[in-house]
Amino acid sequence: MTTINAGLAVAGTPHHRARARLMELVEEQLHEFLRAERERWSAEQPRGCDLVTAIAELVAAGGKRIRPAFCVSGYLAAGGDPDDHRVVPAAAALELLHACALIHDDIMDGAAQRRGAPTVHHRHSALHRRLGRRGDHVRYGESVAILAGDLALVYADQLMATVPRVEAVWAQLRSELIVGQFADVLAAADFSADLETVRWVAVAKSGRYTIHRPLQLGATIAGRPDLAAAFEAYGTAVGEAFQLRDDLMDAFGDAAVTGKPDGLDFERHKMTLLLGLAMQRDPGIHDLLTPGPDSAGRLRRRLEETGVRRTVEQHIDQLVEQGCRTLADAPLAAAWHEELTAMAHRVAYRDR
Repeated sequence: MTTINAGLAVAGTPHHRARARLMELVEEQLHEFLRAERERWSAEQPRGCDLVTAIAELVAAGGKRIRPAFCVSGYLAAGGDPDDHRVVPAAAALELLHACALIHDDIMDGAAQRRGAPTVHHRHSALHRRLGRRGDHVRYGESVAILAGDLALVYADQLMATVPRVEAVWAQLRSELIVGQFADVLAAADFSADLETVRWVAVAKSGRYTIHRPLQLGATIAGRPDLAAAFEAYGTAVGEAFQLRDDLMDAFGDAAVTGKPDGLDFERHKMTLLLGLAMQRDPGIHDLLTPGPDSAGRLRRRLEETGVRRTVEQHIDQLVEQGCRTLADAPLAAAWHEELTAMAHRVAYRDR
């Protein structure tokens, strides 16, 4: 199983080494848990292995492990004992929840590729067609993927159930993710450049679930609920910057680097902040969303010409500065002030 961690775990200082060790244990738990599940289903109902394998392959394909890294960092920054491994199943649960979200998101987006490999629904649809099975191959692939995502959520809950004191935060995190995803789908259907709604979607669907709540989970496990407000302010701002970087990578990124098709937000008419700003500045942008010769290229050029890309980059800068500034009065060791500042820059200025 590959450990990526988005450069979030840097060897050197004692707190870096402590986090790196805990992240290694997270990888081991993910690997062993999924291996045991495959073994269980091989004995009981071999076909059940297909769902476990779909999850395991997605997890093993890489990923940045941002959510587990922030959870472990929140735990250590809050004074958690690095030799007490209670945070490990919580961090592993976050990665399995992320697998659930990705599998379901890919169905909703009609995406064919994730982490450089076919998406779960696409792979199983192709398998159905190749084997000449009965019924609609597209619906079959989507059905398998829905069930695989559901199983990943069950596994996430199973791991989190072993961690004390986290029930309330875990419930908030999951409900925010699901309602945020619904709001994202609805915003695409309405196709209205309502920037307040678009921003809320970015914060709820991505910011809280990626940075704010994982930090809060870690601090809660360490017995430091007093850090909730500081981690919320930091996580909300940096989480929004994270999502805006995602928007820019979809519009201007290289699929060979990101591991997923570029321009998918445009194709699916996702109302991102990038697109909402563009439509407010230039109503003609709307016409470029109609598929046609080089429509994606013309749209990218218009985003450059109208200064929207530059505006979003500047907003990312402001959000990172704002988030890091909120840590100034937080009761954290100086080393963790510095590290959380560095992590904010790494997630906001990544290229994949």
